[in-house]
Amino acid sequence: MKHLIYAVFAEYKNIVVFLHILSAVIWVGGMIAMRFAAHQSIQMIDSVPEKIERSSYALKRLFSIVAPFVVILIITAVIMAVGYGFRDSAVDASGHVLNNYAMFVYNMVHVKESLWVVMTVNFLAMVLKRNKAANLILNGDLIEAASKLKFIAKYMVPLNILLGLAAIYLGVFLRNAY
Repeated sequence: MKHLIYAVFAEYKNIVVFLHILSAVIWVGGMIAMRFAAHQSIQMIDSVPEKIERSSYALKRLFSIVAPFVVILIITAVIMAVGYGFRDSAVDASGHVLNNYAMFVYNMVHVKESLWVVMTVNFLAMVLKRNKAANLILNGDLIEAASKLKFIAKYMVPLNILLGLAAIYLGVFLRNAY
């Protein structure tokens, strides 16, 4: 499998990196736009039921747009992590450290991957919470639906924005590490 990833990366490096960056921009940028533009606009709606319905719908649209890019980001992250040879530069076949700086860089790859994994789990939790809110709206329980949507807006989206910005920064670091 490792040899296949090396071959794919060697042949399609620019496309893989482009898709990875594009996915990060759409995912993190979409959340920033949702939290600081759409959410603020929706809050200006006077009708509480309409505000809750619009919030739920806006999140559904965001999640529908972002979901494929989450998958692309994870796939391209694996291809790049292997393709750039971070592990091969850091440790030998027995796992002995070859170079301390290379090992530090390799560990930063794992930190970045961990950030995206936490973001993905949080994203999936947001989707489930939004879907529960949509069902509550259909059943007329607007108070509980609003509570779920507020939690997404107040905590879950900002968390992913911060983690995403940190992951993007680590990507810039890793790109310039050598």
